[in-house]
Amino acid sequence: MKVAEVMTTPPVCVAPDVSLAEVIRRMTESAVGSVLVVEDGTLRGIVTDRDLAVRGMGGGLGVAARADAVMSTAVVTVEAGDDLQSAYRAFRRTGVRRLPALDAGRVVGVLTSDDLFLDVFRRLADLLGPVAWSVLREPPGPPSETRA
Repeated sequence: MKVAEVMTTPPVCVAPDVSLAEVIRRMTESAVGSVLVVEDGTLRGIVTDRDLAVRGMGGGLGVAARADAVMSTAVVTVEAGDDLQSAYRAFRRTGVRRLPALDAGRVVGVLTSDDLFLDVFRRLADLLGPVAWSVLREPPGPPSETRA
């Protein structure tokens, strides 16, 4: 399975000079915990809800401050065409919870740890569905013996 099959699209993006008030509004509107900071089609950073709390408001910045004042610039990314296993490795290796997905250097989505949980749950449901149906069709108690 490829990253593109599981990632969230479209990504929520803002320019570096956007105010934190706008970042918060976009995150709230889109019900996401981060926005990607993009300039001229190039990923410059990411602002997470934690960045807003710690570096933004916790750091004494007001809502008029710019996104680039709180964004993380060392962003770990994944290619949209990569196998999902490479994303699992990136999550394990780095400890991040969000991986912007790129295609030819352009941001095309975001893969989150929640996206991976949903994928695991879907696979588990696919596996357990037939087992559950077979159990439901069998009568309770020990299997009946048939004599020839």
